Amino acid sequence: MSLGPDLAPFPQKEERNWVPFGVAIAIMLSVAAVAILILQRENGHARSAAASAPISAPLDPYAASLSIAHLAMSESGNLAGGKLTYLDGNIANQGARTITGVEVQVLFRDPAHEVAQNQTLPLMLIRTREPYIDLEPVSAAPLKPGSEQDFRLIFDSVSPDWDGAYPEIRILHVETK
Repeated sequence: MSLGPDLAPFPQKEERNWVPFGVAIAIMLSVAAVAILILQRENGHARSAAASAPISAPLDPYAASLSIAHLAMSESGNLAGGKLTYLDGNIANQGARTITGVEVQVLFRDPAHEVAQNQTLPLMLIRTREPYIDLEPVSAAPLKPGSEQDFRLIFDSVSPDWDGAYPEIRILHVETK
């Protein structure tokens, strides 16, 4: 004889194991923190590379053995809506040492011939031109005595006060071997 319907007992809630979930979140947070640190370090290097030496900074003694010629400037837009300015030229080593690095100071002037922008950066050599221009540091292809090479300097922005004339390029530091 039945006293009523047979009721199935409610299933007991199983205790959920949160350890794998917690480990996954900890890993994601660690990866995000490392990515942020790397980006900050790269931005710091970009800022230090874009730092400028004083206008009165002395030229490297070996600078007299290097000549810069055939300057050409161009501009292009980037995907972020900004404008990049390129300064291309040719550097010749007329000295007796092999060049492994060159740091230049670029001075953009305003209509009053005052310095509107002062930027110091490493000279980058043009490695290839096709299918696009590829750059490399001088250390990757040292400039031997009597040789010459095309170079490109890239500027993320140029002062709106710039007069549009070719900037002055000063060779501040030369590494040789």
